[in-house]
Amino acid sequence: MRELYKSKAFVWTLLILFLLIWFYMLGARTLVPTDEGRYAEMAREMVATQDWITTRLNGIKYFEKPPLQTWMNAITFELFGLGEWQARLWTGLNGLFGIALVAYTGRRVFNERVGFYAPLVLASSLFWAAMGHINSLDMGLAGMMTLSICALLLAQRTEADRDEQRNWMLLCWAGMALAVLSKGLIGIVLPGAVLILYTLFSRDWAIWKRLHMIKGLLLFFLITTPWFVLVSMKNPEFPQFFFIHEHFQRFTTKIHSRTGPWYYFIPILVAGILPWLAIMAQSLWGGLNEDRSGAGNFTSLSEGRFQPRKMLLVWSVFIFVFFSISDSKLPSYILPIFPTLALLIACYLERASSKAIVWSAALVALMCAIGMGFISRVPELAKDAYSLPLLTAHVPWIYAAAITAFVGAVLAIRFARSQRDLAVVLLAASSFIAGQLLMLGHDPQGRYSAGIDYVPALQAELTPQTPMYLVGRYEQALPFYLQRTMTMVRHADELEFGLKQEPQLWLPTIDAFVAQWMANHAAGKKDIAIMDPQVYKDLKERGIPMRLIGQDPRRVIVANDPPTAGEPAKVTP
Repeated sequence: MRELYKSKAFVWTLLILFLLIWFYMLGARTLVPTDEGRYAEMAREMVATQDWITTRLNGIKYFEKPPLQTWMNAITFELFGLGEWQARLWTGLNGLFGIALVAYTGRRVFNERVGFYAPLVLASSLFWAAMGHINSLDMGLAGMMTLSICALLLAQRTEADRDEQRNWMLLCWAGMALAVLSKGLIGIVLPGAVLILYTLFSRDWAIWKRLHMIKGLLLFFLITTPWFVLVSMKNPEFPQFFFIHEHFQRFTTKIHSRTGPWYYFIPILVAGILPWLAIMAQSLWGGLNEDRSGAGNFTSLSEGRFQPRKMLLVWSVFIFVFFSISDSKLPSYILPIFPTLALLIACYLERASSKAIVWSAALVALMCAIGMGFISRVPELAKDAYSLPLLTAHVPWIYAAAITAFVGAVLAIRFARSQRDLAVVLLAASSFIAGQLLMLGHDPQGRYSAGIDYVPALQAELTPQTPMYLVGRYEQALPFYLQRTMTMVRHADELEFGLKQEPQLWLPTIDAFVAQWMANHAAGKKDIAIMDPQVYKDLKERGIPMRLIGQDPRRVIVANDPPTAGEPAKVTP
């Protein structure tokens, strides 16, 4: 049996091909609302205003999240200009960082084959690979939390001398600090709770002596404190909103209307861990029943017994349960458990027979075979005639993804007994490519959601002085693509808190908007508005002067000036 993980030529070839696809896909699609447009626009405004303390969205104070990702995106824009791949670069790098961390940790804490399998498992997991190409905060959080857990594992391993133990633990504390700057207090609350549960579960009381807590806390506060102090000094309303509203109330109430049943994350995990679903339960069981006599039994410098697989298990299960019982749920909240699951799955694969690979591949092949019988019915999911061709355009990409995953699974079954490493690579590579094909084929729907096809027509209408209004809706991506903020009307959306602080930045009623629209019309001053279709219908019935620029089921774009001779027809992508 050829051991591919020992072949430098094979590993480097595989890595280069993977990186080419990974980085290409960062710029292959339109920024899709809501998260991608929001966080790209926040960074664009930070660059435009050079205010690196008070984060804003559409020119309005926006304190829902800390600034690390906005800072990183803004730095990227400063260095490379505005664009899709630039907006996703920090997210993409965090995805790669997590993959590299599990590779290094698997090799140093367990063995070389685990270090080879773990990055293959994580990179091919549908959810991790997808979220690595979506500009959202959760991959940044997951990257920093992966640093925390991997650094902890590396610090507690048997071979670590005192200097290594200290340095890795300081990196663990730094990871928690950066996680806090990524998304808030969960960056330290979740790892802290995991440590307590691990201690109770494994009876490894000595681990608390090995945390370098005094130095770690000093480093943690050195990293996190400056921004929190500065933003609170500039914005006295920040502490109550951020710490009470965005943390305590978000977890314990339905204030954000992001509720879901207790099983909300189960289908996300089931689909997201593919193609390794068939062996996930066995891998978790392996963490529960750690072999204390062989690999995985660690005696620390202070004679405590550290059990890395149990730590991985507690991390995975607790974070999953924590968000399952929360009253605020979004799919990407469980992203931080995928690196630890990848390490557990890699540990299981390294010890299990070839049947583990066969079962994983067979399940993927079966799902693809069944799925191909239903792909032709995807267009039936269209909500309206406008969406029908967009879904129809996705169908060939879904077929390509299903065929790719099916062929890879069949080849993995073929080589599972004779060339085990190759079988794992084939299953991982085909699943990764299939996932990227699905995302690439979604772009027509993404363009519709973002409204990007209207950008040329709007740019032809606009001057720097032209007022723009968002009436009864908020556009998350168009402000970034048009490189300008807009005045909101009636619909405060997620900017309600910021608008309470600066009410002069919006028009709270339709009547206030109509008065301003009509006054500018009478004065010969052009205004542009992007409206909810129902609002447009109501204003049209009232006889409000509006020249149609473009429309679709999501939005209507109008100007308040009359059409000129020879004007082209309205834009309807």
